[in-house]
Amino acid sequence: MIRSMTAFAAAERVTEGGTLACELRAVNHRFLELGLRLPEELRALEPALRERIAARVSRGKLDFSLRLRSPEGEGSLQLNIGTLAQLSELALDLSGRFPGLRTELTDLLQFPGVLQSKAVDPVALQAGALALLDTLLDQFVAAREREGEKLAEAILERVDAVAARAADVRELIPLIRSGQRQKLEARLAELSQPADPGRVEQELVLWLQKLDVDEELDRLDSHVKEIRRVLKQAEPVGRRLDFLLQEFNREANTLGSKSVDTRTTNLAVELKVLIDQIREQVQNIE
Repeated sequence: MIRSMTAFAAAERVTEGGTLACELRAVNHRFLELGLRLPEELRALEPALRERIAARVSRGKLDFSLRLRSPEGEGSLQLNIGTLAQLSELALDLSGRFPGLRTELTDLLQFPGVLQSKAVDPVALQAGALALLDTLLDQFVAAREREGEKLAEAILERVDAVAARAADVRELIPLIRSGQRQKLEARLAELSQPADPGRVEQELVLWLQKLDVDEELDRLDSHVKEIRRVLKQAEPVGRRLDFLLQEFNREANTLGSKSVDTRTTNLAVELKVLIDQIREQVQNIE
């Protein structure tokens, strides 16, 4: 299924070590570029997170953030009685030497090691983070696929229009060739000296061959079939579609350069407009 490169997903998971909350957002990019923001408690998990994300996403500029909120309620913070007792003895000793010295409880609580967070099992916390990432990636990929489905519909609509314009050009070619022949014959009739019929026919054939666009139209039809086939594939196809659009544009340019009739010129312009519209959509595909 076609996937868009732009998407957003968020998920949370409650663990014994606190509440894990993560977000993943992405925009267009030629390759996979991943930026991570992690809490210190999970910094060691960065390689595993990168590997797991890269296994599910192939292109796009991704920003992943993971936050850890401490558990709420009783027991989230613990008082280190031993450290507090030592500080109390020091305070009493100093108060005897310095009668004006006052020690506030808030000052003691700010001393390193007096208040401690509840011990957290790092292995369990990392397992919870990886499980949360799997949930997040499921949501993220689903969002990309929903947006990709809309992109595929928009592309197919314009591809159908390209095929229709190419068919219009194919129908016009015999009429244009006949008209060019009649114009040439009318001009030759105005000459004072009659021209050699054999030479005239030879030159006409050579001239019409230079205006022949059957090969370009055949290739354009082939590209239309290929882009429809590619849009049905399951793997990422953004780069393949981008290459096909270059081929589309090449054929449209050739049609325009060989045109000697305003009708085919206008159709070539319409083809280029449609191709540019398809390219805008393709740039969003993974």
